[in-house]
Amino acid sequence: MQFGICYYPEQWPEDQWELDARMMQEAGLEIVRIAEFAWHKMEPSEGQFAWDWLDRVIAVLTGAGLKLVLGTPTAAPPAWLTRTYPELLRVDSSGRSRDHGTRRHICLNNPTYRQHSGRVTQAMAQRYGQHPDLIGWQVDNEFGGGGTARCYCPACAEAFRLWVQARYGEIEMLNEAWGTVFWSQTYDNWAQIRPPSDQIDKPNPSHVLDYYRFASDSVVSYQQEQIEMIRSLSPGRFVTHNFMGMFRDLNQFDLARPLDFITWDNYPTGNTPRWRPHLVGTQRDFRKLEELNPQHSTLRTPLAWDTGDPLITGMAHDLMRGLKQGPFWVMEQQAGHINWAETNSAVRPETVRLWTWHAVASGAETIVYFRWRAALMAQEQYHSGLLRHDRSPDVGMVALQRLRQEREQLDRVAAASLAPVVALLFSYDDLWALQLQPHRQGAGYLSSLFGFYQALQRLGIPVDLVAPDADWSRYRLLLAPTAHMGTPALAQRFTRFVQDGGTLLLGPRSGFKTASNLVTDTPLPGVFRDLTGVTVTSWQALPDGVTVNLDSSIVTGAAATWVETLQPVDEGVKVWARYRGWPGEGVAALTEHGVGRGRVFTLGFWPTDFQALSLIATIADGLAQPRSTPLPDGLLAIPRGEMVVLLNFTAGPITTTINGNEVTVGAVDCLIVNG
Repeated sequence: MQFGICYYPEQWPEDQWELDARMMQEAGLEIVRIAEFAWHKMEPSEGQFAWDWLDRVIAVLTGAGLKLVLGTPTAAPPAWLTRTYPELLRVDSSGRSRDHGTRRHICLNNPTYRQHSGRVTQAMAQRYGQHPDLIGWQVDNEFGGGGTARCYCPACAEAFRLWVQARYGEIEMLNEAWGTVFWSQTYDNWAQIRPPSDQIDKPNPSHVLDYYRFASDSVVSYQQEQIEMIRSLSPGRFVTHNFMGMFRDLNQFDLARPLDFITWDNYPTGNTPRWRPHLVGTQRDFRKLEELNPQHSTLRTPLAWDTGDPLITGMAHDLMRGLKQGPFWVMEQQAGHINWAETNSAVRPETVRLWTWHAVASGAETIVYFRWRAALMAQEQYHSGLLRHDRSPDVGMVALQRLRQEREQLDRVAAASLAPVVALLFSYDDLWALQLQPHRQGAGYLSSLFGFYQALQRLGIPVDLVAPDADWSRYRLLLAPTAHMGTPALAQRFTRFVQDGGTLLLGPRSGFKTASNLVTDTPLPGVFRDLTGVTVTSWQALPDGVTVNLDSSIVTGAAATWVETLQPVDEGVKVWARYRGWPGEGVAALTEHGVGRGRVFTLGFWPTDFQALSLIATIADGLAQPRSTPLPDGLLAIPRGEMVVLLNFTAGPITTTINGNEVTVGAVDCLIVNG
């Protein structure tokens, strides 16, 4: 377990560097990340490098005993580059170019930009790649941030034509995959294909989905150029990138694959309002559903005002761990108030400490706080650091000093086993396809996952969020609430998992689309039909206030938002829930099918929070040791080896039971107990 800091020496007078370095060392910091936005300082004019200032910075920091993480500066190209080569500026879907004065304003497919980006990366790695105190590299910074994941410039148009040509081989195959016969969209040659810009009214969803894939692959390709260069010139050092949690615009599994491990930037008070609309959705804001399950209120216990939502932060932690199915770093940990949310609330030291414990309990091995000192200039003047603008300690520094006293406990938790036996399938193809054609607003892909994630957390069951092509062998239960794009390869993987003894849950809208985003022409759930043993005979989105009663010992109440009727086609299928009344009296709504040594549950409706909780408690029994009584709202219980880390994100103490023993966790506090 290590503590680090993000530092921007180029923003401060040189005569302050030694004081900063000494204070960092005295504060208990061990690692410092630098240089990721300092391109102009390194290369003040084309091909002319100035390393003397960075040499001195590195000497000062390492002289104080700090280890280095260097960031390649390519997220913030200098003005001489963008003014000399304006064609490398990023173009949005409306045809407007970005301009200098921010970051990520360039096109990663532009060959001129790649040439300059590669030159500065190579020069930097040649000079510092084998420094004895350099432990690793961060490639670029927050790929896709600020709405920059997709560019629509001429370079991207040409690169996209090459991408689809490589994917489909023949133009006739592309026309078939996209269904271009519809509305006379048929293409006669590759040169006719362009990016799906805003100049198209209702663009073809297959075309758009492929452009999303292409844009993500472009970032992966760009990242790979830097990775290969760094590995050749800086052997023995790790290479990583700082991801952004529940970011939707890039396939983060693909980006993570070539890295040694992943890091991410954790800002709970900003990410909660940013991600909540996608994770919560209509279903979980639909207060009338309380009437359907009067024994369980959907209203949440109030969280403390400065913590953010621990379930939202927790889901991001678990996705980041799932990207490589292993430990991760937090490269930017919020250490006080931020400056980019609608309301940037104050933060208490207790909260920064709680966020740190949450990250470590979730699998973080290193916490790097953002930033050392609050900036006096430009876009982040209102963003806090460990030190205030006047260099006095801010709340993050207070928290860090308490965490130093808890270092032994942190080390013990970080070293303990974290091996979930439950996995939640996460597919960016499914996310994008449903984003393009939701059919029912508020019932999106992420909110379908979040309902089950929330249930797992309340039952004290740890979970990994994993890719469709991940290794599932260590899991006993795999949840796929919306496996929307059904491919034969995925069906085979599901079947093998179940035959080997795994339990699989498939939810509504599964198997509806092909890999190219066309509707399947086989009975639903498409390629998963033999595995589930059922046919979907009807599907419908329900308006707000319209519900269908359920008859079940597992999922009580009524179905809302989305319902599908299931017809068993195998005599071995067991029906666990039936609809009462429309759309079919007594028709199956939840089934179980034995396959090999395992079983498949098929859920035909969008569950409420309470129904998801009941369903997971039943299915996971004997597999993952669910709690008999759900955890109180605002309390997390994360198993680590023989320990359980309890984290209270509410404004008051919470009492719960762990292995028959009653324990109380104070407000905005954590407690380690024996599991």
